[in-house]
Amino acid sequence: TDAVFSIDDDVIFPCTSVEFAFTVWQSASDTMVGYVPRMHWVDQKKGENKYKYGGWWSVWWTGTYSMVLSKAAFFHKKYLKLYTDEMPASLKEYITKNRNCEDIAMSFLVANATDAPPIWVKGKIFEIGSTGISSLGGHSERRTECVNKFVDEFGRMPLVPTVMKAVDSRYSWFW
Repeated sequence: TDAVFSIDDDVIFPCTSVEFAFTVWQSASDTMVGYVPRMHWVDQKKGENKYKYGGWWSVWWTGTYSMVLSKAAFFHKKYLKLYTDEMPASLKEYITKNRNCEDIAMSFLVANATDAPPIWVKGKIFEIGSTGISSLGGHSERRTECVNKFVDEFGRMPLVPTVMKAVDSRYSWFW
């Protein structure tokens, strides 16, 4: 297959969740399909070309997202080649130096190539790690810095907000 399933080592999935996400990806193989949505916002205090990173609570509160993190996502293998061969070296160096934001960079890369939003998949996901970088103080601020660095390097904001969520109707009943 042309699909890559990117998954962090502290995430566990039932096979049915992975199979459903793969089916969704097959119907939209140029975009990212994943389980961990995030959002970006215009920073009202700093102007229209400055952004803030919105974590899970932003997504939960508004239902809007513009990224799915590569912590648990499908994407086309061509994006690994783009990431390796065409991502600006300055961004790769920034990511390596800060040991952060490779997942946001992948969302930027795919959105920049497609001008399309990712797809958030509802499914069971079990995160067994609790001591990762997201548990450290200042995490959201560092992610905001990454978003703005990427906007500067890409020369635009490629992320596309959406409210769509893929749900396996065999297991969800809304009457």
